[in-house]
Amino acid sequence: MQQNDSRNTIIFVVVAFVILIGYQMLVLEPANRKRQAELKTQESVAAAQVAAPQAAGAPVPTKLSRDEAKAASPRVTVDTPALSGSLRLQGARIDDLLLKGYSQTLAKGSPPVELLRPEGADNAWFAEFGWTGANLPGLPTPDSIWTVTSGDVLSPGKPVVLTYASGDGLVFTRKISVDDRFMFTISDTVANLGAGPVTLTPYATVQRQGVPANLSKQNVHEGAVGALSDLPAKTNSELRLLKYKAWKKKGGETFNSAGGWLGITDKYWLAAVAPNQSEQITAQYRVTTVGGVDIFDANYAGAARTISPGRQVTETTHLFAGAKVVQDLKRYQEDLGIPRFQDAVDWGILSFLSKPFFLALEFFFSHVGNFGIAILLVTLCVRIVLFPLAQKSYESMSRMKLLQKPMEEIKARHKDDPAKMQQETMALYQREKVNPMLGCLPILVQIPVFLAFYKVLSVTIEMRHAPFFGWIRDLSERDPTTVTNLFGLLPFDPAHVPMIGSFLNGPLHLGVLPLLYGFTMWLTTAMNPPAPDPMQQRIFQLMPIMFTFIMAPFAVGLLIYWTFSNVFSIFQQYIIMHRLKTENPIDKFLDRIRGEGKAAE
Repeated sequence: MQQNDSRNTIIFVVVAFVILIGYQMLVLEPANRKRQAELKTQESVAAAQVAAPQAAGAPVPTKLSRDEAKAASPRVTVDTPALSGSLRLQGARIDDLLLKGYSQTLAKGSPPVELLRPEGADNAWFAEFGWTGANLPGLPTPDSIWTVTSGDVLSPGKPVVLTYASGDGLVFTRKISVDDRFMFTISDTVANLGAGPVTLTPYATVQRQGVPANLSKQNVHEGAVGALSDLPAKTNSELRLLKYKAWKKKGGETFNSAGGWLGITDKYWLAAVAPNQSEQITAQYRVTTVGGVDIFDANYAGAARTISPGRQVTETTHLFAGAKVVQDLKRYQEDLGIPRFQDAVDWGILSFLSKPFFLALEFFFSHVGNFGIAILLVTLCVRIVLFPLAQKSYESMSRMKLLQKPMEEIKARHKDDPAKMQQETMALYQREKVNPMLGCLPILVQIPVFLAFYKVLSVTIEMRHAPFFGWIRDLSERDPTTVTNLFGLLPFDPAHVPMIGSFLNGPLHLGVLPLLYGFTMWLTTAMNPPAPDPMQQRIFQLMPIMFTFIMAPFAVGLLIYWTFSNVFSIFQQYIIMHRLKTENPIDKFLDRIRGEGKAAE
């Protein structure tokens, strides 16, 4: 029957969504935790082993503390409004950066987020620049000590100039500048003071030693990232992504590109290099294993340059090292001509929705100053756009509810003749101008909207540590309250309960907002026409409970969006049902209150 087909469609969509979320929670997340545990074990074993010979272009990792690794080389201080740290004179690397504007946690006095880390320490992450050439043993290497010839603290408007003189007549001068956000400019000049010409090739690399231990549990891209063309077949830059697991499995990828950029990204942080955009480069995502540690390397080599005696050449490279703030990325994309740089943020396959949602959030936030309020306003805009579609759907569902009794009569009269039953049911729909399929449309439309909004809240750093009101201090994290300690009234942390702490802090971690969401979903379901099949009715009755547990680990901002969207739907549906005099739980509740009030009188 048409009605059963409608119900089956709804059930299929909902069950598919449940399976998707369930697979993420029950399969992908446990596998991710297992992989992280294996990585920690491998790193512990590697620390006890004798280091293997050095791989091509890659140092042998050692195990030092961060401070010990920093002290292994003389340094120049980096101090900007957004960054603090230092650059290493041995190899002239940028390898020590902290983000001033971002704390690791919401706790008072929490240290700033660490971005780059020196080689020798666990999970080293750094950027390196230089030149290669055949039969030129005097070129600077990662072990070469550079001399500071100008500047003592690298800061905006105060560059640092380093020099290195080889033994064969080449003098290298490196000028490093930085702006007030996250962009470094490295100008490398090579002067040939020798007797004959030399041919050199510039390179730049971002290297990470070992897979990060704190990979995001969400479906967010972390690993190699870049926008590169694929010459000569293509001229437009394409986004090139490679997660750590695939990177390790493939061993690397190589692209011939005109300009572009590439680097290594975390959920919120990025280190990436970009050449002159008119230069043709050979870009590479490479992974090698040294001393039991996987070394991930995103690098490029520019065009070879022949330098005649008495002449010099200069190569300019940009290094972005910082937070993936969309406005910053967009500004660098426009000012420096770096293609698709704002796509360093993982917008997902629904970027055509997630990007406009972010822009709307930014617009409202700039006027109201609270991202939670901005989420409510964006939700209101979405509901207004979907209003005509929802209006037709709710009218159809309300009329369907009015037809329950006639449909039961048709079913009773023709229980032995399914064809006749379907014929009369369709005639009833036509006579009453009801389309059962309209009830599915809002669900089908809202699923991509939901996923796009989830992506925005998951990947944009503007959501990180963004407060709402009261106990909600971070819209990008789950609701911190839980029913297991009566939302904080009982003086204990469920996560610290022996034996069952992980269970209380996992499946039973139901905060205020998940419960409120579950209630609005139950009310929405109760206002819909009941399914004709008893089994389907039980499934629909259990769905609010199931989704309450499914949604509990999601970001608070997403729960605010979905709950407010449900409230809007309930209000819109109630108005229609009240006008058509259709039975609904809200009128039942109000009638009961009125009855009790009259009885009390």
